[in-house]
Amino acid sequence: MYDFANSAFTTLVVTFVYAAFFTKGIALDETSGTKLWSMGITISAVIIALLSPFMGAMADRGGYRKRYLAIATIICIAATTVLFFPQKGQVYFAMTVFIIANVAFEMANVFYNAFLPDIAPPDRIGRVSGTGWALGYIGGLLCLVAGLVLFIQPDPALFGLDVSTNANIRATNLLVAGWFALFSIPMFLLVKDEPVLNPPPAGQLIREAKQDLIRVFKEIRNYRQVFRLLVARLVYNDALITIFGFGGVYATVVFDFTLKDVIIFGIALNLAAGFGAWALGHLDDKFGGKTTILISIVGLIGATLLAVFTTSVFWFWVSGIGVGLLAGPNQSASRSLLGRFTPESKENEFYGFFAFSGKFTAFLGPFLLGYMTEMFGNMRAGIAVVVILFILGGVLLLRVDENEGKTSSGRV
Repeated sequence: MYDFANSAFTTLVVTFVYAAFFTKGIALDETSGTKLWSMGITISAVIIALLSPFMGAMADRGGYRKRYLAIATIICIAATTVLFFPQKGQVYFAMTVFIIANVAFEMANVFYNAFLPDIAPPDRIGRVSGTGWALGYIGGLLCLVAGLVLFIQPDPALFGLDVSTNANIRATNLLVAGWFALFSIPMFLLVKDEPVLNPPPAGQLIREAKQDLIRVFKEIRNYRQVFRLLVARLVYNDALITIFGFGGVYATVVFDFTLKDVIIFGIALNLAAGFGAWALGHLDDKFGGKTTILISIVGLIGATLLAVFTTSVFWFWVSGIGVGLLAGPNQSASRSLLGRFTPESKENEFYGFFAFSGKFTAFLGPFLLGYMTEMFGNMRAGIAVVVILFILGGVLLLRVDENEGKTSSGRV
């Protein structure tokens, strides 16, 4: 249910509705809007990379995983609510609030993902992760439909919203905030955290977290397959972040999609992604996480190349559905594979580095996309960067030995 709740943020704010609206409705022009949005994604990624391992260590040491999850969730919901207010030309106001929301969202995922190895038995971790991711895409899909029906489609706009100021579009952020708040409640009511007896005071906790972080960084290199997985993910996840951050923008700028078109496109992608995450979750348990990730990377390379070279809206739709089918399994299998490799009592620390590996170079894809788009005056040149990142990430993943990683964790 937490996946179901938080996917509204990635779907409507990061990928489809707000990203496209920022480019055309807040920025002064599409080219500068693309570059500024890439800057916002880049700054978020750097902050997350710096914070996530340290916060993971603090959560482990103090037993505050669920508490930190709640705090990060509340901050994300509050900042998403504020995104209703920026209007045309208020780019830095909008960017600042988006960065706060995005950082809080990603930090929440550090603590949320760390629950996975405790909740799911080793022989079902792929299915549990895949089912969660599939429910996430369903949540994003339903929230998109609600946004279309309640805010984008009606003419005149419902709730007395002023279309001349794009209030109907900006109000989708209020929908996301309410959705996230409502459907995250079961997580906080029903999922238990392991208590820590006599947690240290704040000052001592920070010192001990720093020491733990240094120790875990040294230890994680001793878990050879964990280290190799995180290095590979460092690269291929950067490609995914770039696609998610600019999918709606690309459809708007290159294929002249209206916001309604982008939302319908997003609904189709979420249907495909939900099915892909669920179906390949079973493949993950049967053939292994590494194989599932590699299959997804090969397919994502083909789908991205199609998006770069096609001039047909039909084939762009085909490429988008392909990305949807394979992005969910890629993320879900990465999450479950690390769960198989993670020793007990190190979940928060290792998933902190998991977030770190997903963000440490995450500025690179958006930065290169923005730079190439500005240099060539064409976003196709920018999106082509994604293909290179997928190829490099796949090559690095080939070095991961899944059997050795599971044995080293002590869980099997």
